[in-house]
Amino acid sequence: MRTAANETTQPCPECGAGIRADGRFTIWCVACEWNVDPAGPQEEHGRLERARRALAQRHGEKLLAEVLDGGIRRPRRDASALLAYAIALAVHGVTVALAAGGIWCVVSGWGGAGMALGLFLLVAAWALRPRPARLPKEWPVLHRADAPELYALVDEVAQVVGTRGVDVITVGAEVNASVMAYGVRGRRSLMLGLPLWEILTPQQRVALLGHELGHYSNGDTRHGLVVATAYRSLTTWRYYFLPIENPSGVEILVNVLYFVPSLLIQGLLMLLDQLMLRATQRAEYLADREAARAGSTEAAVGLMDWLLVRDSAATTLRREANNAARTGPRAAREAEARADELWERLSAHMASIPEYEYERQRRVGARRGHSVDATHPPTHLRRQCLLADAPVPAAVVGDADRERRIAVELADARSTVARRIVREGFDG
Repeated sequence: MRTAANETTQPCPECGAGIRADGRFTIWCVACEWNVDPAGPQEEHGRLERARRALAQRHGEKLLAEVLDGGIRRPRRDASALLAYAIALAVHGVTVALAAGGIWCVVSGWGGAGMALGLFLLVAAWALRPRPARLPKEWPVLHRADAPELYALVDEVAQVVGTRGVDVITVGAEVNASVMAYGVRGRRSLMLGLPLWEILTPQQRVALLGHELGHYSNGDTRHGLVVATAYRSLTTWRYYFLPIENPSGVEILVNVLYFVPSLLIQGLLMLLDQLMLRATQRAEYLADREAARAGSTEAAVGLMDWLLVRDSAATTLRREANNAARTGPRAAREAEARADELWERLSAHMASIPEYEYERQRRVGARRGHSVDATHPPTHLRRQCLLADAPVPAAVVGDADRERRIAVELADARSTVARRIVREGFDG
């Protein structure tokens, strides 16, 4: 049971109902929803991000209705997903054409003007080449020999959701977790954000792993090498064709020349986003079901609740880093030496969040369409979908001894990430 610190009671200024209030969180009225969302909807920056959010809300609601009607029970490739794949192949085809044209111009025009054109095309092809994702260099990377118990848990969950385990696990400072394909061979990587991992119960951790690995078992288009690299290529192209700010006379002409290519690339990105979004959100709902299968419905719903208040975890970590920075170099060094205590303070704060703050976040989510990011269905809809199905027990049951062994395997990474947050701040 979560308990609130320094809780008081006061009347609602709107309807007079009693309000339970904790000064650390927004004071609001459960009865009439006074002050439930004082900040209001946040304005998204950029047309692409605004379009993503709007589509995420619209598709999320439609897909929820399909899920509840039994229309989405297994992964499938629809026309949108196939068209997205075709566009991705066309994007890669442009890069191949640039490279082939460059080679032809260099060979046929050797020593003349054609050679210069060929070299330009080859440089363009190299700059716009598909870039497979790479493992982050700034965070700890755990291989099987480093964390056999953690990998064993991942493998057990993977078997439950119908896929194989991962090739490598990275540990970061995000209040999140994710999977991705990296390298030209499309190997699998699991990123565990310690701020999220540390506040979860053992069963919620299993549910988290079930969700992330579920993306591989349900055919999530985003995690395929072809589409993912094409999307990164388009993003790179858009960067090269961004208009120059405060242009001079010559730069104005460059901006005019960039206008049409920039518009085409922006349109392709938005089209690819829209084509992938339905499949992406379907994949999230299916991954949530895998989370429930692996860790239990109760644990999967609890994971959704933590995601609703993830901003509170981020605020706590920023406050810890700011406190260390304000106390001077010596005190900061001492705080860095005791950085492991950061996780205990974070867990204590998150455990003290009162239930009515979770309820407020659910209602705000229903108004705004809160989601982890613009690719996810609104979190309250994901929670509703889990609760609509018959509750399922855990297929993988947490074990206290295994948890202790995993904690030992993560000890060095915990210290590394905590010291970095204290030393450099938290920007997640």
